[in-house]
Amino acid sequence: MRTGVGRSGGMFRRGRQTTEAGPVGHELLQQRSPNHERPRSGTPAAISVSVVGLDGQGLPRGATEVLAGAKVVLGGRVHLDAHAPHGARRIPLGEPGTAQFDQALTDLEELSEQDGPAVVITSGDPGFFGVMQGLRERGVRTAKVLPGVTGVQRLMAKLGRSWDDVLVVSARGRDLRRALNVCRARPAVAVLTDAVAGPAEIGAGLTGWRRTLIVAEDMDTPDERISVVDPPKAAKRRWREANVVLCLADPEAVPPRGWCAGGEPIPPASGWALPEEAFAHRDGTVSKAEVRALALAKLGPRPGTLIWDVGSGAGALAIECARLGAAVVAVEPNPVQCMRIIANAATHGVDMRIVENEAPAALVGLPRPDAIFVGGGGPEVVAACAAVGAERVVVALTALDRLGACRDALRHSGYVVDGCQLSANRLATMSDGASRFVGTTPTLLLWGRRSTS
Repeated sequence: MRTGVGRSGGMFRRGRQTTEAGPVGHELLQQRSPNHERPRSGTPAAISVSVVGLDGQGLPRGATEVLAGAKVVLGGRVHLDAHAPHGARRIPLGEPGTAQFDQALTDLEELSEQDGPAVVITSGDPGFFGVMQGLRERGVRTAKVLPGVTGVQRLMAKLGRSWDDVLVVSARGRDLRRALNVCRARPAVAVLTDAVAGPAEIGAGLTGWRRTLIVAEDMDTPDERISVVDPPKAAKRRWREANVVLCLADPEAVPPRGWCAGGEPIPPASGWALPEEAFAHRDGTVSKAEVRALALAKLGPRPGTLIWDVGSGAGALAIECARLGAAVVAVEPNPVQCMRIIANAATHGVDMRIVENEAPAALVGLPRPDAIFVGGGGPEVVAACAAVGAERVVVALTALDRLGACRDALRHSGYVVDGCQLSANRLATMSDGASRFVGTTPTLLLWGRRSTS
């Protein structure tokens, strides 16, 4: 069983802009903020470059003249064959984050001003998950930047969909796990892909989540194809070069008009460690707000992470993690409690995967988590969770006689263990209007963190 919400709708209008910055402009940008990017080498590159972005609509205005005078051109093979002038030195350029990309920038650094002018040809907007960050890190001066329209913008325009609710993440040259976890948690995500992290890998990682994938292959070419598939079908299909994968919880939903790109900001305005009455629950079976507050601090849920909530009960802790941007798997064997999790998740507008089964058997085949909360099950379940290898494990106990075995299970798997007893005295009003404190049931909280030594 699982629950989810999604967003969609609208139109997008495209445009093009040109930015020019000579040496003076570059210096001003460096002086504006004490936190600007510093070049990795001590000496800035001697040569200045122009950057041209292509988006399927031909060269941007002014690019023909820039390329005509180029003596050095960096770009992908297709871009070099199509646009590098005869006689110019060609330097292959890979995707940012790859060894080929770093080598190309190293070659660029070794050029002198007399070797130029130099031009970098890339796809879309070079300032959006593109080459501009790498150039600034190296201290390379940009004489002129002629951007194209990003692949995300072009796909949204082709779909006739607004995209101010879409969170954009890059899997190019990076570990795919963080991008997958954002897709598991958020209702609308665009993933920039490469040959290693493509639609098949994304589909395999999202199997078990209710998602629709819209895949753009060979965009703006005669072979362009836009496909709508579910994750299992995407995982089994062979794909051509995919520019963007749009992941949606509900392709037909129209999101409310927002004010912040990528959806509502995290953390939510209403805070966290919500009161117990914020969740539908059976009397006494929901974790106390004070316990959740400390557990959240030790779990560290945030966008790009995956949290398991094992023995989820009514799902209060799982929902709190999801509200803070994490992807969540809630494991709960009681079917009535699973229905409560679905209802509570819908009330709080979050999405998660629910596994209706008993741990530790329920844990087999689940994607690897960054952190685990164990709300029930005893030492055997704690040992199974600790064996998974998550960075952090948090265990809530009410029975003192289980403390030693659970602590030892964490230590045996290499965790540095700490803990405390939480016993909150809450302010309450008496019948005559006077105030007094009422104690809550004490809870033992253990937490283990992987040793870095």
